[in-house]
Amino acid sequence: MSATSYPRTAGDWQGVFIRNIAEALAEDCQLSLWAPDGPRPAGVHYACTASDQQWLAQLAARGGIAHLLGKSPIRGLSLSAALLRRLFNAYRRAAAETDLFHVNWLQNALPLKGLRHPAVISVLGTDFKLLRLPGMRSALRAMLRERRAVLAPNAEWMREPLEQAFGDVARVAPVPFGIDECWYALQRKIQQPHRWLAVVRVTRDKIGPLFEWGEALFQDSGRELHLIGPNQEGLALPDWVHFHGPASPGELAQHWFPTATGLVTLSEHSEGRPQVILEALAAGLPVLASDLPAHRDVVESGRTGFLVHSRDAFAEALQAMEDSAAQRDFTVHCRDYAAAHYGTWRDCANRYGQLYESLL
Repeated sequence: MSATSYPRTAGDWQGVFIRNIAEALAEDCQLSLWAPDGPRPAGVHYACTASDQQWLAQLAARGGIAHLLGKSPIRGLSLSAALLRRLFNAYRRAAAETDLFHVNWLQNALPLKGLRHPAVISVLGTDFKLLRLPGMRSALRAMLRERRAVLAPNAEWMREPLEQAFGDVARVAPVPFGIDECWYALQRKIQQPHRWLAVVRVTRDKIGPLFEWGEALFQDSGRELHLIGPNQEGLALPDWVHFHGPASPGELAQHWFPTATGLVTLSEHSEGRPQVILEALAAGLPVLASDLPAHRDVVESGRTGFLVHSRDAFAEALQAMEDSAAQRDFTVHCRDYAAAHYGTWRDCANRYGQLYESLL
């Protein structure tokens, strides 16, 4: 398995889903992992050289490939080329002892060209920006033609565009990520005044119109907006926003989710299926979200939260979700929905395992 994001410490927020997938998969297969260094589950072999390990640590410290491509395209492309060279060498070192490659992010599958191993390629929302680069689709199609492959997006909405681009050279099979069992066990006690959470990398696209729509609704209103995540673009934050910086999943579960009224995201970013939304649903925390395909795929308006497309709809949804009787219903519906559609990381590993068996 290859990935360019991985938690560097037990409390790190970056790439936690990769660690969770690796831990669940290692119960059923011999797994080697090429990713930034960090606490690894028992039974997972680390496949990076010392040089790879150092280079990936520096990449993570800069915010990762996707962030760098947006911030400085020339620098980002240079680092992308360096990444592909390292993956090219890593895949060939591992080839003789590998039955199947599990690659996270489309870009990381390009260096499989020339090998014949089957591959499961996890596709996330950020991959769709990559597909707009000149020649990228042709390069990916050439790689896919050489092998049995499954493109496994983590959200159903990605199936159609991936089938249009690659359906003749690879199978497309969405694989929903799982949710850690601790979220299902979380006990909520809503705090007054109402505390709303935005857990997000702070960028213009991720914040969307939240500050614009939220000013009159949060400032001097008796409700609070708590923003949690790294301020990657150094945005100026309004003084009515309670900003806390990044937090680990453990901190969210212990301190923030139990007392919150709801999770809010008005992102305009190319999302796959944000993991924090799944965790909120499992915790019984309703979600107030912008009307994006990624959010449409998760939020059932009136049952697990609301989708909004205007300032007025946002205001109405805030008020409706603060009703105590509605909150009780939201908690039940959110947890039931999460368990039925996503389950745990063990369930996710079983879904990937079925794809492995179909390819082998």
